[in-house]
Amino acid sequence: MDDRDSPVETRIDLECIEQQLRTELWEQPGVYSAAEADTALEEQSEGQGEEGPDGDAASSPSSIQPLVKDRDPKGVNKCLKVNFEDVIAEPPSVRSFDKVWLGSHATFEVSRLWFYRLISLLLAVPVSLIAGILFAILSCLHIWLIMPCVQLTLINMHWIKVVWGSVLDIAIAPLFSSVGKCCGAINIHLAKD
Repeated sequence: MDDRDSPVETRIDLECIEQQLRTELWEQPGVYSAAEADTALEEQSEGQGEEGPDGDAASSPSSIQPLVKDRDPKGVNKCLKVNFEDVIAEPPSVRSFDKVWLGSHATFEVSRLWFYRLISLLLAVPVSLIAGILFAILSCLHIWLIMPCVQLTLINMHWIKVVWGSVLDIAIAPLFSSVGKCCGAINIHLAKD
């Protein structure tokens, strides 16, 4: 048997590569949380054999590009950044076994991620369609009905604005100015007995 025909044993230190990828993902400010970095890492490790955006096969960890951009750039859903430690926390005086804690943490993160993905798979397109139709109707009503009515009212009510301004200037402004001057002359002195 030839040396070329015999199987070659290859060992890869996956923990080192995984840690390097996590560090790279976490160092991008505002793009990933710790849970999102783990998720992106899993997605990238699944697609390592596939061709990258350049058409080249991803061969090294440094050539892996983040798959997920910032999908909430305006911070609309800041309140939904919930981690395991925000929900379940053990004080120093009461602790479970380390394996139980790690298993619970992993179960929480995986179930939260995959159930969100499944629910969004079912609801994202229909809810987007409904939201798009709703916003289109509201925009159409605002542009073609509400704003013309408001402008028509403002144009026709111009004389009321002029009359009301005159009433305020002639009757009400001098009255409150006089009351203000009368009350402004009041002095209070506190003395101890």
